[in-house]
Parts: sequence; structure tokens; C-alpha cells
Amino acid sequence: MSRKQRSLFADFLVYLAVRVFICILQCLSFRMACGFARFLALLAYHVDRRHRLVALDNLRIAFPDKYSEAELDALVRAVYRHFLLMLVEIMFLPRLLHVENFRHHLRFRSPEDGRRVMEPILWGRPILLATGHFGNWELSSYIMGLMGFGIHAIARPLDNPFVDKLLRRFREIHGQKMLAKSGDFDQIQEVLKSGGLLGTLADQDAGQRGLYVDFFNRPASTHKAVALLALEHRVPIVVFATVRLDRPMHYQAMVEDVILPEEYENRPDAVKAMTQRYTTALENLVRQYPEQYFWLHRRWKHQPAVRAKKRAAA
Repeated sequence: MSRKQRSLFADFLVYLAVRVFICILQCLSFRMACGFARFLALLAYHVDRRHRLVALDNLRIAFPDKYSEAELDALVRAVYRHFLLMLVEIMFLPRLLHVENFRHHLRFRSPEDGRRVMEPILWGRPILLATGHFGNWELSSYIMGLMGFGIHAIARPLDNPFVDKLLRRFREIHGQKMLAKSGDFDQIQEVLKSGGLLGTLADQDAGQRGLYVDFFNRPASTHKAVALLALEHRVPIVVFATVRLDRPMHYQAMVEDVILPEEYENRPDAVKAMTQRYTTALENLVRQYPEQYFWLHRRWKHQPAVRAKKRAAA
């Protein structure tokens, strides 16, 4: 058997395990499943040492003088709880959420926030919805599809093709369409040309060649594509998030900033200025609910070449 065949077989076994896990959870009541998620979060905190240390290091960078070590540890535990609970919520969305009751689960922080999202749509302008690995980024796009908005979302396909197909089927159940970061650029352009809604996670590391902007006072490699698309197609960037409130499946939609490309058209630093602005807006949201950000990933994985050389020399 070739290495590729063994890999596909292993991917299929992982897919079966995921399906079995989902079926078991969905046999439980939502309340019991949430309780099980809290147990899994505690287990993951103790077993997943590598990501636990990454989260602690990230939080020390982001909040150098705000929290004690004990408070940082408690915050990491809360991060695990949030994301395990988020996974359970996603599994129960088709059962719990429908067009008649979604307003009980997601509300705007204020009427002004709702207006800032809807106004460009009423003007007939396309919109770039920029959020991060924060709150429940799947919930908002799911609800927009439920409401009949033809939203497209940019995402990197998962390495496991079977799990990727399962996730895509869930995401597209109510009309949301997924577009790959690489390979679907023509379709991405067409969505914006036709006045559509395009969502993206704007806090992903872009590698050594990315555009470096400040995120929590440290350079973070960031993709240029969001600002470039906004400028080329005159698309407003709406920076938003959906954050959990006091209990599972109750969220608040928050619009932190609306960036109009016409304000930057004649600036030589337009791409960097817009990228910094939406990154700062995401940072402001995260500062309000730090336990709901995915600190387990290495947001500062890459650093500018000069800084990296100095660190290596030291």
C-alpha cells in the first residue's frame, strides 16, 4: 500500500471517529452535551500541553502587565471551555436554530450596529465581513444564510478531505457558499463585482512574506488580500464579531468598525493603513472578551526578517 493510500485510509478513520462522536453528542440533550463539553475542555487543558503553553505565551505577550500567572492560567482554562462549547453549539445548530427563533439566539449590540451592517446592503454595495477566530464565527454566517442572504465565505480547505466535505455540507446547508483561499480567486472577484457578501477570517498568519501590522503591540504577519479587494472593488470592510453572553447559544453581534475604501484611495500606504485599521478593530473586540479568542494558535508565528535575525543572533 502506498503512503498516499495509507494517508487516505487514516483520514477516513478520523472521519468515522468524528461522525461517531457527533452522533453520540447529538443523542444527548443540549444541556447534557454542554456539560460534556466542559468536561472535555478540562481534559484537553491537562492533556494538550503544547497548545496550553502556546496560549499562555500569547497571553503574556498580549497582556504583559494586566494578569498574574494564576489569572492567565484561569484565562487559558476559559479559552478551552469556550471553544469546546462552541463545537457543541455548532453540532446542535440545525436542531436548535430556525428562521422563526434566531433572534432569540443572536442580537445586535445596538440598533446602530445593525444599521452599520445593513446600510451598505440597502445601498446595493458589496460587503467584506472581516472577523477573526473569536466568539462563534460560524454562527453569524449560518444565520445570514438562514435569513436568505447569499453570503460567500473564504476558508482554507481542511487537510482531511472527508472531514472537509462534512464541514462544507454543514456550512452550506442554508445557502452559504464556501470559497477556497487559493483556486477560487475568480469567483471571489465575481462575488464582489455582483454586489455580494463575502466573509473572511482576517487574523491568520500570512507567512514570512505577509504584511506586518501591529496586533497587541507586536508585528503580526497579515494577508494583504482583504485591503486589496476592498480598494479594487470599492467594498466597505465591516469588522464584526459574535460573542457569547451569559449562557450557551446566546450571542451578541458587535460591529467594531466600518472601513470605507474611498477614504484611502489616494494614499500611497492605503493597503497597510486599512490592514492596520481592521486589525486594531479586531484587537479592540478581543480585549473585551479575551477568553473567546483562539489563543491556542501562533498568531505571531512569523516576524519581520530583521527582528528574526536579531533573535537568532541573541
